[in-house]
Amino acid sequence: MTLKQLRAFLLAARTGSFTTAAATMGIAQASVSELIRKLEDEHATRLFTRGARRLVLTAAGEALLPHAERAAVAADEGAQALRSVRSLHGGVATFGLLRNAGYYLLSDLAQRFHDDHPDVRIRLIGLNSVEVAAAVAAGTVEAGLVVLPIDDEGLEVTPLLRDEVRYVTADPARAAEPVGIEDVARASLILYDAHYGWSDPTRRQLADRAQLAGVKLEPRIEVEHVESALALVERGIGDTIVAGAVAGGAGFPRALHTTGFREPLHDTVALVRRQGTTLSPATRELARLAQHMLLQRPNPRG
Repeated sequence: MTLKQLRAFLLAARTGSFTTAAATMGIAQASVSELIRKLEDEHATRLFTRGARRLVLTAAGEALLPHAERAAVAADEGAQALRSVRSLHGGVATFGLLRNAGYYLLSDLAQRFHDDHPDVRIRLIGLNSVEVAAAVAAGTVEAGLVVLPIDDEGLEVTPLLRDEVRYVTADPARAAEPVGIEDVARASLILYDAHYGWSDPTRRQLADRAQLAGVKLEPRIEVEHVESALALVERGIGDTIVAGAVAGGAGFPRALHTTGFREPLHDTVALVRRQGTTLSPATRELARLAQHMLLQRPNPRG
């Protein structure tokens, strides 16, 4: 029993004529007759009898009619759902955002996308870059923004911008000159993203430098959020590092001072997607908007 057979059966039942059903379907009358005949032969029962002027449903035809109607409606609704996704009149856009997305002026991403495409549902996942990359690789998120380096097996990675990492301290004397990795190792260090620890991309870069220099980084305090780390630095407990976007943000504490690294350290923000896959139209548009907003933001404070 095929959908085409059921559509032919429905049209014949509604119009009472194989000829009219064929004209509606755009096929020959003999083709409609053959579709019905095969359906009848398959189930060894007659679906129509010929009345004086039109086809009349048999008891078997009456029994099949509501099921055929539901099947046709379901198929039509499925086709409409696919058209909606392709035309951005429905569907779901799934996208992963790096933890500090707000500092890159991406807080308005959902609203701007919704304003342009109100019928599309949005699923934004704000995680550390480690989990965004893992979610994209696993297929639970279509695409996302991450900070490099990440484990990129199975991923297509498109770097978008570099953001200089800043060393943050409450002591203006320590911010008078760029710092080296040895200075960081000697400092009372406060780091955020405690859950991800040294798998965090920025921390990975620091750890690589420390290893090459033969020193070890051991933070005195680890917290989850950058705002918590900055609050502790503001109290004079220790120093931290942040992305340039954070240092240049409106909420950055005025009492704190920043400097760069003697060998500049950068966070590279990139777009990731699974290799060999095609983004849904909704997610493709969401990714395009996120990239546009990211690249149009003002330069962070140095």
